[in-house]
Amino acid sequence: MLLKPDRFRRLCRARDLLREVPVDPVTIADIAGEVDLSPFQFIRQFEAVFGRTPHQYRIESRLERARHLLAGGHHSVTEVCMEIGFSSLGSFSALFTRRTGATPSAYQRRLRGLVQVPGALRRQLFPGCFWLMGGLPPGALRSFREA
Repeated sequence: MLLKPDRFRRLCRARDLLREVPVDPVTIADIAGEVDLSPFQFIRQFEAVFGRTPHQYRIESRLERARHLLAGGHHSVTEVCMEIGFSSLGSFSALFTRRTGATPSAYQRRLRGLVQVPGALRRQLFPGCFWLMGGLPPGALRSFREA
């Protein structure tokens, strides 16, 4: 399907609208109207261009945001659920588990130890020789060859 640049630009705008998590969820028909297409045309063309339906894209975007928030470890599962626009913790948890393979709380626990605090590197990420050299008094080595 050959797509005119204006139509592609409008579909990209629709994709951006789907990615946002507004307080009042916008329907697919609303977004189709926003980009001046019928709902049927919009769904068909969106899927042809982006490889998934608008609804699938919206769900994936919400789950990506949920994974990001859970990995940060600063929000509870309930807070993440509400933040990404779900009103039911049970439906969010079931969908997250089905798509991710772990419950939201298990995902958060697993990633909490892997996420770095900006500016701080964990000790085990450095080779042992660097830690040994760092503990030497200043001037202990006269040259780099001696190290």
